[in-house]
Amino acid sequence: MGVELSGIAILVGDYGSGKTEVAINLALERKRAGVDVRIADLDLVNPYFRTREAREQLRSRGIDLVLPPPAYLHADLPILSPAIAGMLRSPSPLTILDVGGDDAGALVLGALADALRDQPVQMLQVVNPLRPQTQTVAGSLRVRSVIEAAARLPVGGWIVNAHLMDETTAATIAAGYRFGEALAEASGLPLVAITAPRALQTEVPKLAGGCPVLWIRRQLVPPWKQSDPLAGR
Repeated sequence: MGVELSGIAILVGDYGSGKTEVAINLALERKRAGVDVRIADLDLVNPYFRTREAREQLRSRGIDLVLPPPAYLHADLPILSPAIAGMLRSPSPLTILDVGGDDAGALVLGALADALRDQPVQMLQVVNPLRPQTQTVAGSLRVRSVIEAAARLPVGGWIVNAHLMDETTAATIAAGYRFGEALAEASGLPLVAITAPRALQTEVPKLAGGCPVLWIRRQLVPPWKQSDPLAGR
């Protein structure tokens, strides 16, 4: 089951949640499903592992990627391209905004309030329950509160991205799914999807029930590692 999203999907989360990897793989998955996808890199805080690092992979698949001006592509500066507001006023069937971590990253959404007004917007919080700040339901809800206050938008659902990098197992994903169910029950918000490495594809469907699974092919890796090969177009 694919992750059925449309309109403007804003991905937020705490530092280390893996939301950028989720944003990249979500864009690729929906494009393979025949959906016209655009993605904007709004991470103006963290200079590492941003959507722009996968720009060639995305563009080679026909995904429109909006980035800072070329002169500032690798800068750690709060530069918001005017093209962002334009793409929000005329969004594609699915427009993904990859927002920086925590409340500091979410502040950028305040500058886009006019462009987002009257648009079909869903803000989703990516949670890795194996990170210190979000290893409990209460911790995840606290992160949600500070992000909502900064963004001036409500979180509308959860994406649970439980992983231990190369040490991730089917048991890791199963525990993450149970955490997501508990988080959804406590918050009253839906569990939109869980993620899992593509290598575990034969094992995870038995664990995830009816919850959509976003299969992850890692594209953001340290310089000494190779990214996972992408599937055909």
